[in-house]
Amino acid sequence: MEHKRYALPDIFRGLILLSMLTYHTAWDMVYIFGQEWDWFESYSAYIWQQSICWSFILLSGFCWSFGRKKWKRGIMVFGAGALISLVTFVFMPENRVLFGVLTLLGSSMLFMIPLEKVMRKVNPYVGLLGALFLFMYTKNISYGTIGWKDFGYVRLPKEWYANLFTAYWGLPTGGFYSTDYFGIFPWLFLFVAGYFLCRIFEKNQWMGVLKRGEIVPLQVLGKNSLLIYMVHQPLIYGVLMVVYGVMG
Repeated sequence: MEHKRYALPDIFRGLILLSMLTYHTAWDMVYIFGQEWDWFESYSAYIWQQSICWSFILLSGFCWSFGRKKWKRGIMVFGAGALISLVTFVFMPENRVLFGVLTLLGSSMLFMIPLEKVMRKVNPYVGLLGALFLFMYTKNISYGTIGWKDFGYVRLPKEWYANLFTAYWGLPTGGFYSTDYFGIFPWLFLFVAGYFLCRIFEKNQWMGVLKRGEIVPLQVLGKNSLLIYMVHQPLIYGVLMVVYGVMG
């Protein structure tokens, strides 16, 4: 595979970031500044939030193969997640982030390094379907169950939901709280689905499609996604403080 920058992934990542920035602005307005907006607690708003998560994690898995320094990238993203946790615990404990999306992505990038040796032997179509099935099958693992009421439904032992270590893997205790929580399971499976989707592009020689298109502002956002994620919440919070201060 060519180790170069593809335009379309950056464009898509830029679009996802714009959606995320809009969502987090609305979240701060409602839950920090007390703006009344009933729709934001509706199922439609939940779908919006989930679309950001799913798209970002799937795209990250898709792009995992592009980088040469996978260990370095994984440690960097994991470290950024740890920094966000530390800062929120110190300055915003009521809105703390523990095991957020950056912790998940950094962990997934690192896990994939040894896992790829096995996954390379898996047919990418089978791998994609299998990863998506496992993601959906374990989607409610943090709530104590896997499967569906009419298929493979299992209530997991409460003893498995013991502490912060189990919370990291997707099994949080009853008193666990984080405003941005992504346990390794089920979300690692969605990351893996992105990896197999990239393999399908490789298999069918579709990688050239990713070079097409140019929307410079979105590409700039996409190329700097980690930095933007790190600074966007303080900036949004600061701007809203000024706006609401002026409005009284």
